[in-house]
Amino acid sequence: MTVNDASPNSVLIVSATRAEAQHVPPGSRLLVTGIGKVRATLALSRELAAGSPVTQVINIGTAGALRDGMAGDDELGLFLPSAVLEHDISSTELRAMGYVMTDRWELPDGDGTVLASGDTFVADPVRREELARHAHLVDMEGCAVAHVSEQFGIPCRLVKAITDNADEGAMEWPQLVDEAARRLGRWLEINVTG
Repeated sequence: MTVNDASPNSVLIVSATRAEAQHVPPGSRLLVTGIGKVRATLALSRELAAGSPVTQVINIGTAGALRDGMAGDDELGLFLPSAVLEHDISSTELRAMGYVMTDRWELPDGDGTVLASGDTFVADPVRREELARHAHLVDMEGCAVAHVSEQFGIPCRLVKAITDNADEGAMEWPQLVDEAARRLGRWLEINVTG
């Protein structure tokens, strides 16, 4: 099913902050979770458990670029990751102790990019370089949204706008978010409510 095939009210738009969601088309079903994996997990789980039908979850938001020169493939310069991984959990060590760990979720209809999610606000060039070995983008909620959606059996799509290079410039996020939110809102107009 494509997004346009679903009733607009059965598509749940999920954003971490109101700033990122300020240009979501009127009448859209919107959930603002708060920043970080725990808040996103709790808010989305509550919403999906409430029982109102949801046919697709779309997580919109901003992301840091982990590699230089990244530009989105579509006309709005956005990314639709094909996979998201949880970068700040010790999966290797926990697996070595015999625990089954899921720390990566594959997303259909993506653009080939990989998003790394974690509760760390990445603004350090050394950490950026480490994460770039495994991913193209970094955010703080994508893996939580993908994980909860999977647990509820609901298709999930992530739509991300780059605002910074996950380095010292990331601290300028408050001044950059409005332009990114406009592009995300336009994507929703074209692909969900259009």
